[in-house]
Order: sequence, then C-alpha cells, then structure tokens
Amino acid sequence: MSKIDQLLLSLPSQFEGLSDIHLSSGKKAAVRYKGDIVKTEDVITIQDMQEFLKKHLNKDQMKEYLDTFDLDFAVVIEKQRFRANAFRTMTGHSLVLRLIVTEIPDIKILNLPSAVFNVLNKHAGLVLVTGQTGSGKSTSLAAMIDQLNKNRDSHIITIEDPIEFTHEDKKSVISQREVGRDTSSFARALKAALREDPDIILLGELRDYETVSMALTAAETGHLVFGTLHTSGASSTINRIIDAYPAAEQDQARSQLSTSLQMVMTQRLFKKKKGGRVGAFEVMVCTSAIRNLIRENKIPQIDQMIETGSRDGMIRMEAYISDLVSKGIIDEPEEDSSH
Repeated sequence: MSKIDQLLLSLPSQFEGLSDIHLSSGKKAAVRYKGDIVKTEDVITIQDMQEFLKKHLNKDQMKEYLDTFDLDFAVVIEKQRFRANAFRTMTGHSLVLRLIVTEIPDIKILNLPSAVFNVLNKHAGLVLVTGQTGSGKSTSLAAMIDQLNKNRDSHIITIEDPIEFTHEDKKSVISQREVGRDTSSFARALKAALREDPDIILLGELRDYETVSMALTAAETGHLVFGTLHTSGASSTINRIIDAYPAAEQDQARSQLSTSLQMVMTQRLFKKKKGGRVGAFEVMVCTSAIRNLIRENKIPQIDQMIETGSRDGMIRMEAYISDLVSKGIIDEPEEDSSH
C-alpha cells in the first residue's frame, strides 16, 4: 500500500469529521477539519504522488490528466470512498480528496426544510439543489433519494460524477451510473435514461445546454428529476438555466421551466458554536405566482415572493441564518463566510 493510501486511511481517524484532504508535491499534507485548514507533519514527495496516480488512474484517465492537467475521479481504499481532483501546480502534482461518508443519513436528521418532504410526494417535475462545492448538496440529495427508495415502487436512475453514496434496492429498483466509468457524459446517459423506463432521475450536475434541455423535457413528460447547480439562490439558478439556451430559444425555455420546476433549495454550511456543522437553507417553492414571474421574465421579483411565502414553505437564506444566530447555534457569519 502506497504512502498516500495509508494517509487516506489514517487521517479520518486522527481528525474525526474532516471533510477534505489536501496533498501537494513537496508540501505537508493538510485537512479541512471543522471548517479550517489544518496541516499535518506528513510531507508528500513527487514520487509519492506519481505512485498514487499510477495506481488509481486507468489509461484513459491518465491520458486526460496529462493532456489537461486536471481530472475528477473516484478512489476506493479498503471500502473507504473519496471524490478526488488531481491538478498540476508550480510545485508538481496536487490532489484534493473529499471523504465520502458512505452511510446515507436519514432525511429527518439533516433537518431539511418542510418543503422538501412535500416535494417528495410529487411524481413529475424538476427539483434543484444548489450551492457551492462542499455545501452538502450531495448529502441532501442522497437522503431524498433514499426516502423515495424506501417508500415508492419506482425505477430510480442516478447519473453522477463520481458516485458518492451507494444505494441498495429497497422498495424501488435503483440504477446508478458513473460518468467516465459507466457512461461517457451526463447528456448521453440522460438520453439513454429516457429509454430505460425511469420514474425518478437524479443528475449529479446540470452542466450544459444539452443536459439542461433534456432534464426539462424529462420533467415535463412525467418524470421526477433532481439536479444540482453551483448557484447561490433561486433567482440566479433560474437565470443560469435560461442562459444555457441560445437567445432564440429562451422564451420557450422560460415557458418550459415555469411549468416543470417544483422547488429550488440552496444550501450553505456553517460551523456550530459547540462543534460540528449545520446547514442553512433558502427555499423557493413554485407556486402559481412564481410560475407567472418565470414565464414573464420578472426574475428579480422572485426574492420578494420568497420573503412573503412562508405559508408555502419558502424562506430566504438571510432569514434562516438569522434564526440560527438568534438560537445561539452559530456566530454571526462574516460576509464572505463559505465554510
């Protein structure tokens, strides 16, 4: 077992609850622990990096990495899974590995907003979970899919890059596909999924026009579709989706989105005063009034609608954070707080 393999197994026990491991040629290994970067005494050499990459990348992945100098991939060491990104820096090879907690948390433990439970009763439409990297999107979606898996007789297809949580068939049949291993792209897998008798589709990320347009079509044609975007709120999420379309098709996209979108939930994670982390959420539920705003391209008015929509389960991120502060769960965050 390589030095880096051993580190990846030992660091999570040394820093219980760490989220990420940072490795760079010629530097000390570091971890993100309780929201902060903490350095260890373990120095990573160029040889350590080369040995690790040679062991864990297949021929196609190695070629892509050497051609582009960055690569997303998954690593499994003695049943412990990591989501990894390899990239070149001025000192040589570097790696950031996200520790994947393979046990799917129960949806109630995550304290997700009540609107999430309501949307899980839907049988068609688009549900988007947004936020920056490391905000807990994958964990929330895994809990939602697990809830559906336990309670519905359905065929669930997930398309992920990479697979983080592995689901076993419960009441549903579940098919998980990993981009790069089981399919060449999100768009190709989604196109195929529509011929695979799905009821529920999870898309790891809505990356481009082709994927976005097919996701909307799937949601319109009787499928419940879940997806993620790296956006910071409902308004920016809607704009990002519309902007994925050529100008000539944007009116049609607004019309499609206004009928198929069910909910946008945005997440952030904050350090708790007593240790650990807690999620903060913004929720937009697609009421008829919000559907009209999307259709009429009055997106800036959506934030105001969320502020007054508590009866429908809506809440602004600022209000949620203020509530956490007033309850003494977190400190007042700085403007640029992101972890």
